[in-house]
Amino acid sequence: MSLYELEGHQVKTEGDVWIAPTAVLIGQVLLKHNSSVWWGAVLRGDYEPIVVGEASNIQDNCVVHMDEDYPVTIGNRVTVGHKVVLHGCTIEDNSLIGINSVIMNGVNVGESSLIGSNTLITEDKQIPPRSLVLGSPGKVLRELSDEEVASLTEFSDRYVRNSARYRRSHIQVSGSDGDSTSS
Repeated sequence: MSLYELEGHQVKTEGDVWIAPTAVLIGQVLLKHNSSVWWGAVLRGDYEPIVVGEASNIQDNCVVHMDEDYPVTIGNRVTVGHKVVLHGCTIEDNSLIGINSVIMNGVNVGESSLIGSNTLITEDKQIPPRSLVLGSPGKVLRELSDEEVASLTEFSDRYVRNSARYRRSHIQVSGSDGDSTSS
């Protein structure tokens, strides 16, 4: 993993977290207990803070960036799918952002919402809690059922378990000579 200080701002963690060796975190980034950042993700807190809540996961090849006056806040138990771009937005607790989605400055995704894969949410949109959002531009299709809301925690729970597994037994195998080192 690559952690970079920027103008005196250091990446901070609270409790157990897992950061993949190829992830890059810069500046004002805070990862809370049981959160994880996966392979190839970049979190760049160069003007405003990025906060990743407890038991939240930022999956492979995501980009999380802010803009002046637009910090990024990711609540607790949030799943951010592969190749998502989060830019200057707020994602409230227990939400899932589908693969390859883009969420822009000033957007607030309400608690327990599901943003479908390949969705674009344009600047300053306010997504109500428990929303199913699809499309480009994203449109609220309906409210999630109680059962659907309950299922959202399964994704964050899975990543909490998987990150614990990686902390325990992730081994990098170097070169072709059979040498290996623990990471």
